Amino acid sequence: MNEASLKNGIRSSLEEIYGKQVAKTWTNRFFLCIKKYLPKDNSFINHPASRLEKHYSLLITYGDSIQSPHCAPLVVLHEFLRKWVGDAVSTIHLLPFYPSSSDDGFSVIDPFSVDTGLGTWDHINDLQAFYALMFDFVANHLSRSNIWIRECFAGNPEYKDFAIFLEGTEDLTQVFRPRNLPLITQVDTDRGKRYVWTTFSKDQVDVNYHNPEVLYCMMDVLLAYVLQRGASIIRLDAVAYLWKEIGTNCIHHEKTHAIVRLFCWLTKNLTKQSFIITETNVPHNENVAYFGDGSDEATLVYNFSLPPLVFHTFLSQDASVLGAWAKTLVLPSSSVAFFNFLASHDGIGLMPVKNLLSDGDVEKMCLHTVKQGGFVSRRSKGDGTESPYELNINYLSALSGFTENEPRSLLVSRFKAATAIMVFLKGIPGIYINSLIGSQNWYGDPELTLYPRRINREKVSFKTLSKELDDPNSLRSAVLGFHVELLRVRKREPAFSPSSEQRILALTNSACFVFLRGSSDDSDKILVLINVTPHLQRISIEEVWSKLDCPFPFDACIDLLEKPITITAKELVLNPYQVQLLKTKPF
Repeated sequence: MNEASLKNGIRSSLEEIYGKQVAKTWTNRFFLCIKKYLPKDNSFINHPASRLEKHYSLLITYGDSIQSPHCAPLVVLHEFLRKWVGDAVSTIHLLPFYPSSSDDGFSVIDPFSVDTGLGTWDHINDLQAFYALMFDFVANHLSRSNIWIRECFAGNPEYKDFAIFLEGTEDLTQVFRPRNLPLITQVDTDRGKRYVWTTFSKDQVDVNYHNPEVLYCMMDVLLAYVLQRGASIIRLDAVAYLWKEIGTNCIHHEKTHAIVRLFCWLTKNLTKQSFIITETNVPHNENVAYFGDGSDEATLVYNFSLPPLVFHTFLSQDASVLGAWAKTLVLPSSSVAFFNFLASHDGIGLMPVKNLLSDGDVEKMCLHTVKQGGFVSRRSKGDGTESPYELNINYLSALSGFTENEPRSLLVSRFKAATAIMVFLKGIPGIYINSLIGSQNWYGDPELTLYPRRINREKVSFKTLSKELDDPNSLRSAVLGFHVELLRVRKREPAFSPSSEQRILALTNSACFVFLRGSSDDSDKILVLINVTPHLQRISIEEVWSKLDCPFPFDACIDLLEKPITITAKELVLNPYQVQLLKTKPF
């Protein structure tokens, strides 16, 4: 890509967002911002994004999830990864590691710096020598302590309208609310008390993308991450809310998609490896819209329906809803993929299963969450009523207590079965640190009732964690062990690559979730069978053959988890919560 092509691409994007006159005025300035990050020889080379296969699994973690006295948390994290995880994961999603004033990092004060309480850019570079990294790009809002926001409030003309100022009398009833918090906040400015838009909290001021200066500054942040700091994946946090327009619901605006296309175009054309993942915790059909046409928007999209559907599957002991939904997971192109996960730093979102689960199914999940010591967060529906939108609970705890006085081995098997669904489904799996190490509900935060998501954000002592992981009989050791086992199987088998084929088998016995994965060159096929109940289950071999439209040689295959395969003349037998990965040669 030469200079002229780059300018034309910028101009085209700005025209789509702001119109021709603004694009004419701003194109050169945007171009100069890009140019300052490019090689001194002024080369503009179009690099194709790296293959998704490079990112065979991700670990989601805060920089200080594991701690040790007198040692930078990023150093401790690196030591933990090298000792206990190794190359079972390819990529580390470092949740916001920038100086922040609240929301566990998401109220960013300085997006260009590393929080000194976590470490330095040198520590980030050390991690990058062994793992690809995903950075958070908190593009919707900034901390009230951010210099751009402070200068805006102080009346600096350079940052005029950097925030979204309101009179306080506007009709905002149509605006979609992700949380039960005030949408506008009163702040002190050079003109006295004024109201600003704050989607998520009074400390998080939404930036005003109607102002091209805002887009320019935010693009500068993005380019610093990918061109200066070498981030492989950029996570666009809360991206659905970028463009506000009174009179609309202010979510998924067409201008938001235009901004996403600009960010994706920049990463794909200016870097050797980087691409974008969008974080949109919304119903499934709205979520997948951020793939665009399969080439112009996100390369990865969070599979937000998966966590609640898997929870429901094990609670109901029925995989039929999960299977029916999984059959609908069609991608717009082979160059994009779903980011599959069960747990994250947030809770289990319920909006993504709207129209997938009944109100009764959701209520059962809510009741079990409370029974297991979790919380149910609710949001206003705009008609005076409320609905549950998130379950705040550790995922291992959510999968606990299904039967009275159940042995720990049964819980571990259930958690392994749930994890296997996420790891082996088509897409790229993401493991949350507190799931990886077998943490449960954390009640150590004194502000837990105010911030219920922290129930799944435990800070663990490295010394204590190491002692437990060294004990082969501990819960943490068992959980870490099966995670590493499943991830290593996925890494070495081409049949589990993001581009390989997948066929969901809807069997008569809905107590089992069964699907076939195949390598892109058809050299291997792997049949994944997962019992989602605490009871022995039998699967008809003849029915499997009928769903596959061809014989599957069960007597000639091996289980990649090295468990004995129990086969009768007509049936395959699975023990409670058993996972089988049956591999065969081409057929």
